[in-house]
Amino acid sequence: MINRELLDIIKSRLFQDKAVIIMGPRQVGKTTLIKEITEELKKKTLWLNGDELEIHQIFDNINSSNFKSVVGNHELIVIDEAQRIPNIGLKLKIIVDNYPEIQLLITGSSALELSSNINEPLTGRKWEYQLFPLTFAEMVNHHGLINEKKMLNQRLIYGYYPEVVNRKGDEIETLKQLSSSYLYKDILSLNQVKNSDLVINLLRALALQMGSQVSYHELSNLLGADTKTIEKYIDLLEKTFIIFRLGSYSRNLRNELKKSKKIYFYDNGIRNAIINNFNPVDIRSDQGALWENFLVSERVKFLHYRRRFANIWFWRTKQQQEIDLIEEANDRLSAFEFKYSETKFKPISTFTQAYPNSEVKMIHFNNIQEFLL
Repeated sequence: MINRELLDIIKSRLFQDKAVIIMGPRQVGKTTLIKEITEELKKKTLWLNGDELEIHQIFDNINSSNFKSVVGNHELIVIDEAQRIPNIGLKLKIIVDNYPEIQLLITGSSALELSSNINEPLTGRKWEYQLFPLTFAEMVNHHGLINEKKMLNQRLIYGYYPEVVNRKGDEIETLKQLSSSYLYKDILSLNQVKNSDLVINLLRALALQMGSQVSYHELSNLLGADTKTIEKYIDLLEKTFIIFRLGSYSRNLRNELKKSKKIYFYDNGIRNAIINNFNPVDIRSDQGALWENFLVSERVKFLHYRRRFANIWFWRTKQQQEIDLIEEANDRLSAFEFKYSETKFKPISTFTQAYPNSEVKMIHFNNIQEFLL
């Protein structure tokens, strides 16, 4: 079994009078992770599935006085896909406030639905984490740095979803099923989605522009939709854990781009499934974009799991000088340029002069471990 970095973090938060919430897309291993935790704890556990109408009916009638009769003497309650249960936040508040001895473990595949229902009722009553597809670090811990670096070209194409990694030889079919059966299911089931074709076409357009600056106006012209709808659907895609946005860093220079955005995918394999391109890295025209998306998404996972609270951006000037990733943490600025192959590297003088105390590095195949481990 591949050990998940989030495992020890979650175990350290249990039985502290707070609910623990794990969010992330379907099939990244949320249920598997919780099963591993419950098996280790050996606590009496009640599993409830938010996709089942019977569970909805149970929660419809739960209050502070009858909850114990519903759960009996269980010490740990797991609620899978909790965003499906109406008014779940208020129900969870009742449990946390009145039964602090019972630990709640909650999962959800939509930050939009789950967060909007639980944030206010559970203020101060929850620990919240995101589970991603597998990471470079997790795979290095599983079978060693040398073996994982040998697999990097495959990871750039097929990504890190657990089922994809574990089903060697069936990567393409598995990714096709993941992208159509699970990811689209969650997006298209949202009440805010009025045009399913637009969402699918938008995803494809974003996949083709991965790592490039995105213009909502250009996308609206391309897809025949108004800019507000485009922005709304991009927000939905982000809150269902398919994509994420980076803004542009701007502090000192007049010619820095101030409002530009780039869009990345949490998983290279899902992105490639959307555009139906699984060609090997060495014959692709988007090699640079694949490498950049891989490193940016892996760094996001790394920062989240290691609890390093950093703001991240890209940097670009009107003269098209660009740095792929900027991190700011504890008043320290770090800049990273991504190249697959190691080459001579000279930091952009415009940037170093404007931010003289910053650290600038190039990340390539040979030193990737310094960036992600």
